[in-house]
Amino acid sequence: MTPELKSASVTMPYDSDGDGDGDYTQAHYAQQMIDEYKAANVKPQNVYAQSFDIRDVRYWIANEPQFGKQAVYLDDANIVAELPNAAQLAAYKAEGINIVAPPIFALLDVDGNGNIVASRYARQAKAAGLDIITWTLERSGILADGDNDFYYQTFGSAIRREGDVMKVLDVLARDVGIRGIFSDWPATVTYYANCMRPR
Repeated sequence: MTPELKSASVTMPYDSDGDGDGDYTQAHYAQQMIDEYKAANVKPQNVYAQSFDIRDVRYWIANEPQFGKQAVYLDDANIVAELPNAAQLAAYKAEGINIVAPPIFALLDVDGNGNIVASRYARQAKAAGLDIITWTLERSGILADGDNDFYYQTFGSAIRREGDVMKVLDVLARDVGIRGIFSDWPATVTYYANCMRPR
């Protein structure tokens, strides 16, 4: 189970009872999600709690360590320059973050021969001892039209046809060594997993 704690639609802390004291904090919100799983007797190892807010991940690590040890820090970088560097990735690991989840573009690049390869960020994250989950496959529409979007920004020049999504997936699975991938169309990843049996 991979629940994402979304950003609150109200200003936090929230005055949940109307007395003006702002009694419902971000920490309450993060705890409430975990409490729902505990109330349903879901084992912590079956939950990969996620958030784009690093404070939530830090809260789970500190207060719900059984859930926190596999909490996922979602990276909201929009371009390569916004990605954390090697020192920042190592610092994540040092504070107990074990899984990072950047967008696909963060993990792939193109070499001098036009091949899709693991990016510097991917190599640095693995060197820091971090597991990687990425997002989102099959969200980019037609690939062969050359109008590749956000997800393909670092390696779009290597995409020639629709089937190249399999190359993307193969590099992510075997060269980057991702732990998982979010996909809007599970047939592709299922086909790949059944045929290739990636480690």
